[in-house]
Amino acid sequence: MNEVRVDPLTGLKTIVAGGRAERPGGWPIASADAGVVDAAGDPFAPGNEAQTPPEVAALRPDGSAPDGPGWVVRVVPNKYPALVADLDDVDGSHAPELFTATPARGAHEVIVNAPDPVTSLGSLSVEQVGLALSMWRERMRAHAADAAYVHLLVNERVEGGASLPHTHAQLYALDFVPAQVARERERFGAYAVQTMGGNLMENLVAEEVRLRERLVAIDDEVVTLSPYAARFPYQLMLAPRRPVGPFEDPSYDGAFGAAALHDALGRLRSVLGFMPPLNLWVRTAPAGAEHFCWRIDITPRLTHLAGLELGTGVGLNIVAPEAAAARLRDAAA
Repeated sequence: MNEVRVDPLTGLKTIVAGGRAERPGGWPIASADAGVVDAAGDPFAPGNEAQTPPEVAALRPDGSAPDGPGWVVRVVPNKYPALVADLDDVDGSHAPELFTATPARGAHEVIVNAPDPVTSLGSLSVEQVGLALSMWRERMRAHAADAAYVHLLVNERVEGGASLPHTHAQLYALDFVPAQVARERERFGAYAVQTMGGNLMENLVAEEVRLRERLVAIDDEVVTLSPYAARFPYQLMLAPRRPVGPFEDPSYDGAFGAAALHDALGRLRSVLGFMPPLNLWVRTAPAGAEHFCWRIDITPRLTHLAGLELGTGVGLNIVAPEAAAARLRDAAA
């Protein structure tokens, strides 16, 4: 039965219509060919450090010098940044009640997840994923005090918006809280009021574990779910079993959640037969969030966004989350 579902965390609506997967050309749009990393032209390859801006941080187990080989995770400013720390004010003289603009101030960094010439985070070992997550947390903490919101993401393959194939993450330190994040902050706050202090994520995770319909995997740290109102086929959400506000909270071991993330990506590869193009992001607590809990969203890019999704903001998912969860749950990671 087709349904319109409302995501408990975001409030966004998705039409779940599994029958549409059978229409001609329904899906997938991605192939198994992820291409290869050309080491000679890869600015993220060890030995090519001069092709990037000077590094701002790195994990170097052997104590090697900055901007040379010997690193296991490396961070550099984005060479083509969307956000810049020092910008002049914009011209606000043109009908400010209609046209508003402010300088795009902030920071935009690239975190090279590993020296390995691979196109996906899912092709790394669980230990290397743990090192990458440790650096994600370190750089998010470095910007948290000065930014209104820190958004960390991974784009993989051209279909996912990646301009370079070597696995890497990007960090945006924004001087505003995006509307979608602010909406989620409000939903967490409203739920706490309605339930006299309840945590929306904690209760959602507990109910999903009880039902087990959309549960994919669970370990001592993290629960992996196919979200109730998933907007994409095989979309996944990773959330901590015990809620803590920001992803970068110093009480976490840096690699917290690495095993679950590695497992989730392996399950996607097993079910689909290849590692799909995807977008992954960390939803952390925005500035001023008294009630919140982080999560990691993984959205494989297997179908097109078309007029319904782009014109209304309503998702259209042709694989029911329960069906996706069952296949992923049975998969060998």
